[in-house]
Amino acid sequence: MAKYNKKRGIVMVYKTKGTCSVEISFDVIDGKLHNVKFTGGCNGNLKGIGALVEGMKPEDVIERLEGTTCGFKSTSCPDQLAQALKQYLATA
Repeated sequence: MAKYNKKRGIVMVYKTKGTCSVEISFDVIDGKLHNVKFTGGCNGNLKGIGALVEGMKPEDVIERLEGTTCGFKSTSCPDQLAQALKQYLATA
C-alpha cells in the first residue's frame, strides 16, 4: 500500500510472500529509495541490504535483486524487495 507524506514523499508498505521477513517498508523521495526497513528475517543482512540500496532508483534495485533465491525457496528477501518496488512503480 502506497501513500503520500509531505515530509517523506511516497511511503510504501509491502507484505512479503515466502520469506522469513513479513513486511518491507520504504520511502521514495524524488525518485530515489530511502528508509528501507524489513520486519522479521535476518536482521543484520536486511539492514545491510537497506543501507546498500539507500538513494538508488527503484528500477536499478529491481534490476540487481529480482530473481535472487534463498536456499530451496523460489524467492528471498532481496527478491521480495524487488517485487515491492515493481508494485510501487505500477501504482505510482
